[in-house]
Amino acid sequence: MQELTLKHFILKQRALDLYRQAIRASRCIPDTTTRKETILWIRAEFERNKYLTDLIFIEDKIASGRRELRQILPTISLPQS
Repeated sequence: MQELTLKHFILKQRALDLYRQAIRASRCIPDTTTRKETILWIRAEFERNKYLTDLIFIEDKIASGRRELRQILPTISLPQS
């Protein structure tokens, strides 16, 4: 198992911030069933990638998560970090 570095903890915080933003953004979905399905999908995506350790792959996943979130819920504004 790879030893976790400071960069891992920073990226973990960025991923958690993205998760929180995605959950908050789902509040604008008017249909409750669709909102619940969206939240379940978001959670499943984050759970699926929970044990990644490759820094480049994690950064790529965070960037693609931001892009997907902008495509799915275009009315939200995400910080550019």
